[in-house]
Amino acid sequence: MAANIADLFEHAVDAFPDRVAVACGEREITYAELEETANRLAHFLQSRGVGKGAHVGLYAGNSIEAVVAMIAVYKLRAVVVNVNYRYVENELQYLFEDAGLVALIHDRAFSGRVAAVGHEFRVTVVLPDDGSPWPEALTGDPARDFGERAGDDVYLLYTGGTTGYPKGVIWRHEDVWRVLGGGIDFMSGVPVEDEWSQSRRGAEMPPMTRFCLAPLIHGNAQWAALAALFAGDTVVFLPHFDADEVWRTVERRKVNVIVLIGDAMARPIIEAYLAGNYDGSSLMAISSSAALFSPSVKRQYLQALPDVLVTDAVGSSETGFAGIGIVAEVDGGAVDGPRITPGPDTIVIDEYGKRAEPGVIGRLARGGHVPLGYYRDPVKTAALLTEIDGVRYAIPGDLARLEDDGMITLLGRGNTCVNTGGEKVFPEEVEGALKSHPAVFDALVIGIPDELLGQKVVALVQKRDESDMSDLDEHVRQRIAGYKVPRAIWLVDTIQRTISGKADYRWAHTYTREHDAD
Repeated sequence: MAANIADLFEHAVDAFPDRVAVACGEREITYAELEETANRLAHFLQSRGVGKGAHVGLYAGNSIEAVVAMIAVYKLRAVVVNVNYRYVENELQYLFEDAGLVALIHDRAFSGRVAAVGHEFRVTVVLPDDGSPWPEALTGDPARDFGERAGDDVYLLYTGGTTGYPKGVIWRHEDVWRVLGGGIDFMSGVPVEDEWSQSRRGAEMPPMTRFCLAPLIHGNAQWAALAALFAGDTVVFLPHFDADEVWRTVERRKVNVIVLIGDAMARPIIEAYLAGNYDGSSLMAISSSAALFSPSVKRQYLQALPDVLVTDAVGSSETGFAGIGIVAEVDGGAVDGPRITPGPDTIVIDEYGKRAEPGVIGRLARGGHVPLGYYRDPVKTAALLTEIDGVRYAIPGDLARLEDDGMITLLGRGNTCVNTGGEKVFPEEVEGALKSHPAVFDALVIGIPDELLGQKVVALVQKRDESDMSDLDEHVRQRIAGYKVPRAIWLVDTIQRTISGKADYRWAHTYTREHDAD
């Protein structure tokens, strides 16, 4: 068995050549067409010296062409390196060098930045604009003749960048497939039988239409898309995120599943639905992961879409899927964080490096299929991976608490926890309390230096128009302990987040240093 990304895709091509594989905007492509186009691009790259283990940057927005590029690179046993399309020249220079890129595939819109960086590539490919003919890169042979592949081929995902430069997480194909690509049943945690399980199941059931809202440069969208392709489903993207266009696409494409990232996507989407007149009857499930999904926003979904399964999954680039929570009735107040049913290899580790007892706050850890570590960084790799009772675990830094009923409550990233007067405050809990107020559209909580307390809790808040927020302090104090309540608030026009919806802590700290609190 070789659970390889390219092999898994090709199994689906052989089983469902005429199904629609990817749709983006008004365009779509079948599995057979995607296969042929990817083969041509792969042969072109191969003729320019790209082969097994070569690092190829993908610097592009969501498009059919970007999916073609990903598949083509994996067919050669080469490595796709995701490049954030918001990066400016110095960040691109860092990533191109750190990742050791030998080739780059990019959107035409980014040609100027690529030229300004001046990095020497063995080959570059400019993706055609929205349906335009492919350039010389598609003069290659359409045949599938790339030889055998292996489950230990390398998958590399660059992650982070909100508090510093991004870092690359290295996985074997088989391991990352098992934790993110459908190699396990995400509800039960039971592994599938073999590499043909997804395509076999896809032949037995009607295909689903899965709408991936995040940028393809993010692991959430990459693996939602790949898992769907392995199973013969249709993957839908938008070139640019727009809440109303989400619902127009749901109607037009009869979308069954929406995959999104936390409040930054979930809140504008549900509010567009409530303000409009859209048909969401095709929807069966909405899945959030990778960022805070506030109780107040969950409540809106439950009330507006009562027949739709809403889930809150926990995981990271360093662990893959770690557990899932089914969203049931919640009140409008704050909770510590998502409560999940952990996967069979997910545990909480206490400060002594042992399995935590119920009620003890520790670090979330995942065993079983885990990454090889961080690319070119043995120090961070040593901190990420540890062995407990003879089992290797990945511990990315998420703080969590094991509950008496066996559930796990996720509390937030350890590096964002605020230590105020010796008390630990988890920003996501405070953000949930703030965002439960009807006048608050978005909020971001950080800790800033304080002579007396060491750190004090502060918040940046984005209001709803001219809504009254005079009772915000009282509202928050009814939901969380007094020491967690923000001691200062900055009102901002927009909370800045990364393109994947995660908090931009560098921006938040800079803003509080450069502006007076309101």
